[in-house]
Amino acid sequence: MKKVEIQKKYTYERMFFCVSRWEELFNNIQQDIKLFVFVLGVFCLFRIGFIIVLNSYISEAATFQDIAMALYYGIRISLKSTGLVVAASFILCTLLKAFMKDAIIINLRYILGCTYISLLSLLFYARIPYYEQFHMGFNQLLFNTFNDDVPALFYTLVEQYKLPIRLLLTGVTALALCRLLKVWLGTKTYHLPRFSKWYGNIAFRTSLLIIAYYLVIFIRFGGSMTYAYNIDWENSGVTKDEFLNEAILDDVQALYRAYTLHERVMASTGLDMDPQRMVEYGTYVAGHPVDSQKVDDFLKKEAQGGKIKKPQHVFLIIGESYANWPLLPQYKDLNIANGMRNIIAQEDAAYVPAFLPNGMSTISGIMGIVTGLAEANLYLTYLPESYKEPYSTSLAPQMKKLGYKPRFWYAGPTSWERVKDFTLAQGFEEFYGMGDIASQSGNVWGCDDKYLFQAVASGVDHPTPTFDVIMNISNHAPYTVDLEKEGFDRDSVISGLPDNVKEDQELIKKLGHFWYADKVMAEFIRDMRQQYPDSLFIIVGDHADRLNIQLNPSLYERYGIPFIVYGKGIDKNVFSKEVAGSHINVSPTILELLSPPGFVYYSLGESMTRGNGVGFNYGFWVTHDSIGKIGSDSKESMDGIKMTSALEENFIQRDIDARRAMSWWRIKNGKNMKIIE
Repeated sequence: MKKVEIQKKYTYERMFFCVSRWEELFNNIQQDIKLFVFVLGVFCLFRIGFIIVLNSYISEAATFQDIAMALYYGIRISLKSTGLVVAASFILCTLLKAFMKDAIIINLRYILGCTYISLLSLLFYARIPYYEQFHMGFNQLLFNTFNDDVPALFYTLVEQYKLPIRLLLTGVTALALCRLLKVWLGTKTYHLPRFSKWYGNIAFRTSLLIIAYYLVIFIRFGGSMTYAYNIDWENSGVTKDEFLNEAILDDVQALYRAYTLHERVMASTGLDMDPQRMVEYGTYVAGHPVDSQKVDDFLKKEAQGGKIKKPQHVFLIIGESYANWPLLPQYKDLNIANGMRNIIAQEDAAYVPAFLPNGMSTISGIMGIVTGLAEANLYLTYLPESYKEPYSTSLAPQMKKLGYKPRFWYAGPTSWERVKDFTLAQGFEEFYGMGDIASQSGNVWGCDDKYLFQAVASGVDHPTPTFDVIMNISNHAPYTVDLEKEGFDRDSVISGLPDNVKEDQELIKKLGHFWYADKVMAEFIRDMRQQYPDSLFIIVGDHADRLNIQLNPSLYERYGIPFIVYGKGIDKNVFSKEVAGSHINVSPTILELLSPPGFVYYSLGESMTRGNGVGFNYGFWVTHDSIGKIGSDSKESMDGIKMTSALEENFIQRDIDARRAMSWWRIKNGKNMKIIE
């Protein structure tokens, strides 16, 4: 009898333990569901907040249906982002508690939730100024942040983007949401249902596991049960409004996009990169068959002959954030680009309005101009290959062959992006930075432009032919130039603004800094022309997309930069009306203007004096009449009439593929098209 009682007691204990584990599992699943619902709600809240705060970026063509669609697809894609923290909670809390009876898990789910919510709060407040600056949620440019001048970057965040206020808002928001989460997780949970029949219990528990399995699939595919209807950052742009398409991506997905794009470009250009294919690309770039396995042999060119008499001094000015749109006729009344307008109007000046920067940032532009290589997201300033010797396409050594002393002038610190080490390694004989320039004003990014140009002017040695590359910085946040002292006429700018932004003091301040940069450049060019009448001046922007009056400008107005050549012997016919280009065309254009017939030089791009018809960069292409996104059907006419044909687009893509592949291979694999083991 005693033995029977012991057996019954053992059986009851096993049943109780089994039931308690299922009870624990059922209870924790409910807690995970609560966490899921709450975090998904936070994503939706931040998405709505993002749209409300930046509602002025919504185009007039957008409708409430587009907004509703953005919110719907936003919820779907945020299922994935929410699933990350809930998966961690399920593994670390639910499963451990269910299958490890003695596991001690105190408030871990709440801690995980609070950590995630705090991160989302920080990203929300960071994404607003990021979008205002780049017209995108987080992108691959993030991965170059700590290659930048970190102290200067931090100062800009504090001064221009009110970092302390944003951090305070982040803390308040995160604290409020975390308190709500605690209340939410403390709400009632339901007991595990128990049925009188054993098979009823088994059926319920089996159903519970099946539902959980399919719920995971539903979350994994963003509100779909199959991969065929999966939603991700690549296919989520379903509305006709670019801003709303960005709003669909939550901050986690935007970061994932940035990481993915960064990894893709770092790994390859998306092209067939085997050596045989590289020969085909090289043949295209060369324009004729080349019996060689050396990259440089495909980049070799002979000058057609100097277009002008060789000047004593050549000045290449790279204008910080000097976009092309202020030079367009419709913005003439803003009066912020009158300096360059007057130069373009001269008989001995030529202007290419269909021109693109090499990349999204200043250093991308400098890399493209200095080396002549296309943007490949490889950050040449940090690659050992860039310090072995100058690339054959680099501009400074080739100008040296023409008898010029190449010098680089930068208004900022020499440590920024290793710009001093990089330019000297690429053939410049001298480098002058902020520490070498006597100035009375400026900010952490460098001295005011007038002091930079004064230093250049005083450093011109007339007997010695010089090639001076000048990079200014004043047209850059945190915008600290004393505009009133410099003579800025606010009323003349305000009169040219649309009524809805006439009171926008921050915009007027930014436009004032564009005016200042334009004014100082024009004054420098005028003074140097008077002292050295035969000088040649080349003016080009480093990038655009930082300042627009229109919240949703056309691709051309958003990304275009000017290319201007001014000097004795230049005329309006130097470039044909159908010419276009980008930073990789700067070097060959200068060399063709100055070189004697037969002079051998190296370049990836073609000279615009030879009628180069396509410009391209990291994401866009341009011709004289159209602009479009690479790998997309998105394109716009620049004259409102003609658009590129499908045949022309095939040529454009072929041109981009070949030049980008040659650039990437040379940077990544060296001089040989055949990799030597």
